[in-house]
Amino acid sequence: MTAYAYVVAQDYGFAPNPFHGACTLATCKPRIRKRAQVGDYIFGGGSAAHGRSGHLVFFMRVSEVTTFCEYWKDARFQCKRPNLHGSKMQAYGDNIYHRDRKSGDWLQADSYHSRRGGRPNRDNVDHDTQTANVLIASEFAYWGGEGPRIPDRCRYDGTTDLFWGRGYRIIPDKIATQLLAWVRSLKSHQGCLRDPQDWARARSG
Repeated sequence: MTAYAYVVAQDYGFAPNPFHGACTLATCKPRIRKRAQVGDYIFGGGSAAHGRSGHLVFFMRVSEVTTFCEYWKDARFQCKRPNLHGSKMQAYGDNIYHRDRKSGDWLQADSYHSRRGGRPNRDNVDHDTQTANVLIASEFAYWGGEGPRIPDRCRYDGTTDLFWGRGYRIIPDKIATQLLAWVRSLKSHQGCLRDPQDWARARSG
């Protein structure tokens, strides 16, 4: 297996999307989505800007790798198509890409990644569609802004903080084993356990 670590800069329940019984990564992080395979692990840490540096936001074990078009058509994930007039859970749906039947161009649903009025955000389209891969996990835990603090032994590779900075890092095997064992030792470590942090921020101000 390969284990990936990155910082979740914006936590709206969009990337990753932990709702409806599956954790999905269908937007953002194109390099991870292109590389990750079934059986790999992804760990997302909190951001310093949110005061959550060193805390875990989520983890997922990839159980399926599909494509945007298959994800769009899959009956299991119709519930993840966005509805900006529905609940927050519906508004931040991540099932937003499919191809135009005639031109083959990418179509972007009215969503968190589009512009006002449902106009496509070309920057987001270009970034997200660097790969068409969508990662799906049935084994996952999502804590949003209330995740546990990551023990130092599971966070540092020598003096390097694996959950700091932009991009992503490959977690060394020994640390990944310790990190996974620690997560699975937690009392609550399965499913969507808390709301996304940015929902709470919006309510408070």
